[in-house]
Amino acid sequence: MQRRETDSKKTFIRKLKTDLGRHWQMYLIALPVILYFLVFSYAPMAGLVMAFQRFSPHKGILGSPWAGFAHFERFFSSPFFFRTFRNTVLLSFYGLLFSFPLPVILALCLNEVRSTKFRRFVQTVSYLPYFISIVVVVSILYDFGSSSGVITSIARSFGWKGGAVISSPNWFRTLYIGSNLWQHLGYNSIIFISALTAVDPALYEAAAIDGAGRWKQTLHVTLPSIAPTVIIVLLLRLGQFMSIGYEKIILMYGPATYETADVIATYVYRAGILDGDYSFATAVGLFNSAVNLFILLAANRVSRRVSETGIF
Repeated sequence: MQRRETDSKKTFIRKLKTDLGRHWQMYLIALPVILYFLVFSYAPMAGLVMAFQRFSPHKGILGSPWAGFAHFERFFSSPFFFRTFRNTVLLSFYGLLFSFPLPVILALCLNEVRSTKFRRFVQTVSYLPYFISIVVVVSILYDFGSSSGVITSIARSFGWKGGAVISSPNWFRTLYIGSNLWQHLGYNSIIFISALTAVDPALYEAAAIDGAGRWKQTLHVTLPSIAPTVIIVLLLRLGQFMSIGYEKIILMYGPATYETADVIATYVYRAGILDGDYSFATAVGLFNSAVNLFILLAANRVSRRVSETGIF
């Protein structure tokens, strides 16, 4: 057994050296990306030990006393646990429900457009919001959602009796998801448009000879051809299901909207950065990452069984 393991290791090292010699240019191009993830993603993982300590900046990680699972128990028993967990799940679910299928639909619609100029115009217009700063987007929301703003006026015309929608907890999720959809719809469709360009035209010709119209060609040729890409993107999105960026929420929310706006990421920010409770914030963040990992593994396993497509 040990001899087989030694032989397999030698074979792996020999193949790796051969591959490095043949494709060293590609590895050189990938080196900055690899270093980036090593420095900013993997190296900081050593700090996760703070989640199980009563961390003191004076004593450091090596000298801080052990706390076990005390910080996790404190979070689970906290009155903020249910609120932050619920808001995180709901915002992620609504975001996935609307923000994932619509880019696919946009890509399919653009694929059917015959006019090249019109298709490029629509693509350009849909891509532009992605390059707008989050600060600018939130400023627009504050202007449009103020008591005299456009969104508030439209809401009042449909029976809204409250004040500014930007200050209403009932409107926070709508504004957050809607602005994200407007900003990322075109950009998220790029990968699906690229997948559509790789579909073999002979498949459409064969379907047309068999009498299939454009709708049936979409159902039986286009969608099955891009299904692996759609599944992989969906799995990657599920892997970030609980990872809602706190930057935009912090810019949007206030005490009046904490009920529906406060998520785990913003709670970690307040506990770690504002309150200086580093161990507790690390424990909450670790819990959030563990839930993400569980969702990714479960979704990948289901995908493997159903479609034989997965990330690993």
